[in-house]
Amino acid sequence: MLRALLLENIHPDAVEILRDAGIEVESRPGALDEDELIETLADYQILGIRSKTQVTRRVVESLPGLLAVGTFSIGTNQIDLEAAASHGVAVFNAPFSNTRSVVELAVAEIIALTRRLTVRDKALHEGVWDKTADGSHEVRGRTLGIIGYGNIGSQLSVLAENLGMNVVFYDTSEKLALGNARRVETLDELLALADTVTIHVDGRAGNAGLFGEELFSRMKPGAIFLNLSRGFVVDVDALREHILSGHLSGAAVDVFPSEPKKRGDHFDSPLRGLDNVILTPHVGGSTEEAQQNIGQFVAKKLRDYLFTGSTMLSVNVPNLQLEHTGVGRIALLHRNVPGVLAAVNQVFADHGANIEAQMLSTRGELGYVVTDISDVTQRGASAKLMEMPTTVRLRIRDAFDRPEFPPGPAAG
Repeated sequence: MLRALLLENIHPDAVEILRDAGIEVESRPGALDEDELIETLADYQILGIRSKTQVTRRVVESLPGLLAVGTFSIGTNQIDLEAAASHGVAVFNAPFSNTRSVVELAVAEIIALTRRLTVRDKALHEGVWDKTADGSHEVRGRTLGIIGYGNIGSQLSVLAENLGMNVVFYDTSEKLALGNARRVETLDELLALADTVTIHVDGRAGNAGLFGEELFSRMKPGAIFLNLSRGFVVDVDALREHILSGHLSGAAVDVFPSEPKKRGDHFDSPLRGLDNVILTPHVGGSTEEAQQNIGQFVAKKLRDYLFTGSTMLSVNVPNLQLEHTGVGRIALLHRNVPGVLAAVNQVFADHGANIEAQMLSTRGELGYVVTDISDVTQRGASAKLMEMPTTVRLRIRDAFDRPEFPPGPAAG
């Protein structure tokens, strides 16, 4: 029986979907470090994580039986995608499922910070009636600058416009502006215009340290800053200094360079205790609706990969989906070199296997071919495919939906 380990409080719907598919599932609340992962995953073929667990090259190389990893979040920077691909481990994420939740949090924080609600709230909790309009503004007519105009940035753009804000955005890729949003060519132009700056970039290494002292100093006096993307893209010490100096009037931070492993652990940050600063524990996508959507989406991708070979929306292996013909199926992940498909089909021909359907897709150094033939386990073709030097991983399903998972060479 296939076994799955789900870490970091993944939604129960994911457990139910995998169990309904005949997979044995164990669910745990916290993250595991590298050594713990290697020790624990020895008897599992599927791993589900969120943002804290790091799937390093060492983890992948130590677990030849690992077939797939599902990251129940948007980001995948916690996984060595290249190592996973080269060892035949498909990785799936949820690129859209929590977008609305992150956007709503950003909107709420923009309004709260612009109205200085955090300061008024703190005063009342301390027994002080601080009724004043000083420093409080409407968001209508103010300018929002969005750095990163992907799924989250673009949806935030639409909602901000509905609130009457002007929107400018900066992105290194060509992106279609929605509504009346306007693209700017440089960060300097955005910073000069924006009353609120919000970052929504991905976890690629090149974004590390993106926003530091130099960019903070170029922001408009009294502006507000939000980071709901990745902790390592912002210099929090520099942000602290610009809050304390009064150059920035407020900030909201949901992600941090170093975060505790589990709920209840101690948290520290240079941003603690500052006026008009909202700190949240990486909960941008943590609504019940988002976590349910993510749980369902990623679990279904894992299930479909394991039982049909579908790699649609995988982030590290070639994407394809072949409609099942009802006969046996061979899924071969291989090195992308000339002549592999011809060699594969020659093996089938030599063993008298008639191809009912076939699809090939390539991605960088990898190729993936799914072939439907009858009697896949009886003809001997699979053994020949396993022996091919280009084979990374071979998976077989017979016509009776019994999966077999020979590991293949899977060399790095």
